Amino acid sequence: MEITKLKAIVEGLLFASGNEGITIKQLSKVLEITEATVEHLIEELKYDYDNTDRGIMIMQAHEVYHLTTKPEHSPYYKKLLETPQTTRMSQAALETLAIIAYQQPITRTEIEEIRGVKSDRPVQTLLSRLLIEEVGRKDSVGKPILFATSKEFLTYFGLTSLEELPPLPENTGSDELESEADLFFERFSENLSNRNTD
Repeated sequence: MEITKLKAIVEGLLFASGNEGITIKQLSKVLEITEATVEHLIEELKYDYDNTDRGIMIMQAHEVYHLTTKPEHSPYYKKLLETPQTTRMSQAALETLAIIAYQQPITRTEIEEIRGVKSDRPVQTLLSRLLIEEVGRKDSVGKPILFATSKEFLTYFGLTSLEELPPLPENTGSDELESEADLFFERFSENLSNRNTD
């Protein structure tokens, strides 16, 4: 595979690894190339980011690499964070919230088993919006964190208790659970959006 294509894949993998980042060893295994080649590709990417007008850079913490924004642009990111958030959440956040609401308390791994994709970012979004909270740890290997909906969740969707969630059909599979609950939260989000724009 040519170097430019490999470099593009490394960039994509760095992005996909999110805040957790990725190691040289992991990249080497995924791409089936030597660690020395991976190091060379990362150095080339670093050079590209440093010597062209790009908004991102590669950060290294111990042996882990991840993409991050450039410090000199921080005033703009601060401005963005200070901008009031809209009530509309991403599809991923809605799906994750639906699963937590109906299956709580639940671990992130269990959420990912139902969704079929990594759910770090949606969980972080919901935590930052205070719609979910940590409610302890599961008594299993690794003692994973358990998540459940918060009081703010009830307020956000105009509910007085979790009993007001629409009942799911008997023998609901994960796909039905996701779509049923997703429709429910979409409806509430739209109602809130309409209320805020009226």
